Amino acid sequence: MTSPLVITGMGMLSPLGCGVRRVWQRLIEGRSGIAPIDRFDTTDLPVTIAGQVPTVENDPDAGLDIDEVVEKKARKKLDLFTIYALAAAQEALTQANWFPESESAKQATATVIATGIGGFPTITRSQEVMQQRGHKRLSPFTVPAFLANLAAGNVSIEFGFKGPLGCPVTACAAGIQAVGDGMRMIRSGEADVALVGGTEACVDPLSLASFHALKALSTEAEEPTRASRPFDRSRNGFVMGEGAGLMVIETLAHARARGATPLAVLSGYGTSADAYHITAGPEDGAGATASIRAALRMADLEPADVSYINAHATSTPVGDRAEIAALRNVFGDTLPGVPLSSTKSATGHLLGAAGGVESVFSAMAVIDDTLPPTLNLDCVDDSMRNLDFVPNAARAKTVTHALCNGFGFGGVNASLIVSKAD
Repeated sequence: MTSPLVITGMGMLSPLGCGVRRVWQRLIEGRSGIAPIDRFDTTDLPVTIAGQVPTVENDPDAGLDIDEVVEKKARKKLDLFTIYALAAAQEALTQANWFPESESAKQATATVIATGIGGFPTITRSQEVMQQRGHKRLSPFTVPAFLANLAAGNVSIEFGFKGPLGCPVTACAAGIQAVGDGMRMIRSGEADVALVGGTEACVDPLSLASFHALKALSTEAEEPTRASRPFDRSRNGFVMGEGAGLMVIETLAHARARGATPLAVLSGYGTSADAYHITAGPEDGAGATASIRAALRMADLEPADVSYINAHATSTPVGDRAEIAALRNVFGDTLPGVPLSSTKSATGHLLGAAGGVESVFSAMAVIDDTLPPTLNLDCVDDSMRNLDFVPNAARAKTVTHALCNGFGFGGVNASLIVSKAD
């Protein structure tokens, strides 16, 4: 019998703070990480709020101390998305106690860290330098800082992992696809252990203005914590977020052999393409339906076995409706009995890191038998009023199998099933 794939370590940075346990506690307390942007002047921007990873200066309990992650001298070589990945990796690897010393173990460790945009702020800053001061003032580290695969590359260098190196750049499905890629690598024998997930740090004037041009972002500013409201009748766009979510995965047999503790099981994964539109999925949710069904097939589960759904739901009118259509295709008349929520209501949308962070949230739901809430859900969309969105408050419930979805521009869909470990 094939040994199950298990999670043995998890690490996270998010708008709710740093550290899986601290972030999870804040999530189930119903706290929001959305606030006015304080990283740059937003006076002339149409969007002035975001979900930023807090610094230790403004959040002493759970903020990021960059100096503990990288030396000041090295920071000029790294974009923020790589720094986030390094911090999340350290937490995940420490929990898993995976710091291989033998050459064979290093070569058997894969590093697959996704991103949607990579070092976008480095690109925009470098363009400003070139325009204002000329090309000779550009840093030689410009390209190594912004390349999308350099989060994975720097993590592998930092920890000496010499196995397969990967970086899905598949928009908002990228984080879950990174997990799926790692699962395949272990199953194929290419790796024994994989560090997988996603990272993103694109709270930047140009990215905000560009997504605003698509009419994708909420422009509300008076009450930032209420701006992200998936499934609500008054939802009007997503809130940009940032952070990283990484997991150490391996077979149960490998974990037991080295004395590691299995936290949860990765039982199913599926991915598909809409082949429909560059930014919007089909109204009937056909592509998402295919990825969810593929994940269920791999897990050898029926829809009735799913205890909780961590929806992709970003808070856009079209996207939320399409996902619900897909879930209705899969679950049929039983969907009203399956609790589902959108943790993006608390964190905003982390783009390529969303799937990594939400995979960890799904694992925590399974581990703690707790459903995270959908915040700001005061008036459910009329077409969804019979569904259980776990509104505004967390709930205790036995969670045996959790479904986590990620859907992205270009029509890419990915679904993951996280199950309880024995």
